[in-house]
Amino acid sequence: MYTVENFLMGQWVKGEGDGQLLYNAVTGEPIANATSKGLDFAAALHYARSKGNPALRKMSFHERGLMLRALALYLREHLEELYYISYQTGATKADSWVDIEGGIGNLFSYASLRRKLPDTPYCLDGEHHPLGKANTFMGHHLLIPKEGVAIHINAFNFPVWGMLEKIAVNLLAGVPAIVKPATVTSYLTEAVVKRIIASGILPDGALQLICGSAGDILDHVQSQDVVTFTGSATTGLMLKSGKRILAENVPFTMEADSLNCIVLGEDVTPTMPEWDIFIKEVRREITTKSGQRCTAVRRIFVPENKIEDVQKALSAALAQNIIGNPLNPKVRMGSLAGETQRNEVKAQVNKLLETSSILYGSLDSVEVLDADPIKGAFVSPLLLLNENPFGNSNVHEVEAFGPVATLMPYKHTEEAISLAKLGKGSLVSSIVTTDPTIATEYVIGAGNYHGRILVLNDQCAKESTGHGSPLPLLVHGGPGRAGGGEEMGGLRGVKHYMQRVAVQGSPDMITAISKVYQPGATGNTPTIHPFKKYFEELVIGDQLITEKRLITAEDINAFADLSGDHFYAHLENTDFNGTMFEKQVAHGYLIMSMAAGLFVDSYEKNPVLLNYGIDELRFTKPVYPGSEMHIRFTCKEKIRQEKKEPTDIDKGIVKWLVEMIDETNELTGIATILTMVAKKPIQ
Repeated sequence: MYTVENFLMGQWVKGEGDGQLLYNAVTGEPIANATSKGLDFAAALHYARSKGNPALRKMSFHERGLMLRALALYLREHLEELYYISYQTGATKADSWVDIEGGIGNLFSYASLRRKLPDTPYCLDGEHHPLGKANTFMGHHLLIPKEGVAIHINAFNFPVWGMLEKIAVNLLAGVPAIVKPATVTSYLTEAVVKRIIASGILPDGALQLICGSAGDILDHVQSQDVVTFTGSATTGLMLKSGKRILAENVPFTMEADSLNCIVLGEDVTPTMPEWDIFIKEVRREITTKSGQRCTAVRRIFVPENKIEDVQKALSAALAQNIIGNPLNPKVRMGSLAGETQRNEVKAQVNKLLETSSILYGSLDSVEVLDADPIKGAFVSPLLLLNENPFGNSNVHEVEAFGPVATLMPYKHTEEAISLAKLGKGSLVSSIVTTDPTIATEYVIGAGNYHGRILVLNDQCAKESTGHGSPLPLLVHGGPGRAGGGEEMGGLRGVKHYMQRVAVQGSPDMITAISKVYQPGATGNTPTIHPFKKYFEELVIGDQLITEKRLITAEDINAFADLSGDHFYAHLENTDFNGTMFEKQVAHGYLIMSMAAGLFVDSYEKNPVLLNYGIDELRFTKPVYPGSEMHIRFTCKEKIRQEKKEPTDIDKGIVKWLVEMIDETNELTGIATILTMVAKKPIQ
C-alpha cells in the first residue's frame, strides 16, 4: 500500500497523516491512502497565477492547441498502464475506454479547435460595429485570457475524463488549472498526471493536482479565477455560496446530479427497430460504469399501454448482463467505486421503494463472476416501477447513483413532457421516436429543462454516441437541479475562461490591437502584388486597389448562358415594373467572378497555392450595365499551419477582405476569401 501524492508548486508532495484509505473496488483490498492535509493551497494558487498563467498567456491559440495534441498523443502511448489501474476502480474495459480514451479524445477535439481561432493569444468575438457615419470610430469585442486559475473540483467517479474534459478547455483558453478529483479513485488521476508532468509538454504551473480534500482552497480565490464543480447539488450550493466566491464574484460552474430521463415515443411498437434501440439504450445506461454517471438514465417514461411489454423486454436484457471481475472478458458490468458508494446506493433505493416496487434485480444479493460479491462493491442492476409518477414526488427527487432506474407510465406526449420537467432541470434527456411531430413537441416542450436532448431512431442509431455521452463540441450542463452551468461546448467553453472586453477606437487602432484588418483602416500599398509575397512577407493591411472594369449587358447575358442562371432580373427584356430593380441587373456571382479577375495576379506562378473558400459574401447594391467596378483587396488575417507530414509544403492560411466598389465609390459587395500561401523556401 502506498500514499497517493499531490502535485503542487512543481513538486510531488504527500499530505500529513494517513488520510482516507482507498480500496480495490473489485476485491475490497486496501491499495492506497490519500490526504491533502497540511498543504498550502494559497501558495498553490499563487504559483498557478504567477508561473503557469503568464506562460500560457504568451502562447497563441495555435501553440496551445498543438500542446494539447502532443499531450493526447503522448497519453495514448500509456493506455495499457492506465487501463490496468482503471480495473481497480471497478470499471470494465468498455467503462475504462469511456473514461480514459474519451478523456484523451477531448484533448484531440480541443486541439482541433485551434483552426477556428487566430494565431494570437487572444481573439475577436463577433462582428465589428461602425459607430460613426465617416467610419472613423468603431467598436469590437475582444476575448482575453483571465489572469487567474481554473479550480476543478470533481466528486464523481470519472478520474480521467473528469479531469481531461475540463483542462482541455482552460488550457486552450490560456488559463492554468488545479484539479481535485474524487478521492476514492484519485490514484488513477494521479497516474495520469504523473505521465503528463513527466512528458514536459505543459509549462510549469499549468497543471496541479490535489488528491484528498479541497480544504480551504476556495477561501483564497480571486476575481480572475474560475471554479467548476461536479458533484451533488447540496455540496455544490454550499461551495457556490462561499464568502470569497461571492465577495470576488468568481465564476462558478456547477454540474450537479440530475434525474435524467428517456422517453419511448407513442409511435414506437415492439415490431419496429426503434423498440430494440430503446431497450438497448436503457440497458446500456443502467449498466455502463455501473450506473455511476451524472448523465445516466434514472427515469424511464413509457406509454401506459406498453409498460408490460417494456418491463419484460428490459428484464430479459438485464438478465443477459454478466456482473463481476472486470478483468474477466465475459463481464459486462463491474462494481461500484467502493463500499461507501454501495451503502449510499442502497439507502437511496430504500427511499425510492417507499413509492415504487422492484421489477428486476435484488437489493440484498447479486450473482457475480470471478469475484466475491461481499468483498467487492457489487450491486445488482435494479429496475423499479412507479405506477403513479404524478402522485409520488420522491421518484423525481431521489437519485440512487448506481445501476438503478425507474419505469413510469404516461398517457400522451404532453404528459411525458410534464413528467420530464418534474426533475427540475437535468443534464440530458432522450426520446426514441420516428415521428417528427412528436420529436418537435418534446424538444420544444422539455428543452428549457435540459442541457441536451437526444432524438434517437433507426436513422441515427448506428452513429449515435448515446444518451450518456457528452461531446466536447456540445454544451454539457443543465438548468435548475443540474447546476445551471455549461461545460465544454467547443468555442463557447473556451470563452468561459476569457474576459470579454468592448474596445472602441479608430479602425486603424482596432486593427493594430486585434491583428485583424478592420474595414475602413488605412491599407499598406506596397509596390509588389500581395500574391507575389510569401506567407511570412505578408503584413496585415497589405492592400491592392485594382483597375476599373466596365460592366456591360453583354457580360451579363454571357454569364447567364454560361451559368444557366436566367433569373428574370438578369434578362434585358424583363418588365421591371413592380420589381426591386430599375433594369437588367448583374448576377452577384458575376460581380464576384469579375472581382477575382481584377485582384488575382494572373499567368505567373506565385506563392498562392490555392483559393479554398469564400466567407461572409454579401451583395449590397445592384450593379447595372454601364457601372464601373474596382476592388479594394486587403490582407485581413494570417493563420500559420503546421505540417501534417514532413513532405508537406510549408504554408499558412491568409484571409483577404474583398470590397467591390462602383463608380459612386459605394460598396456593391463584400466578402472574405481564404487562400493557402506558401512559406519562403529555406535556402
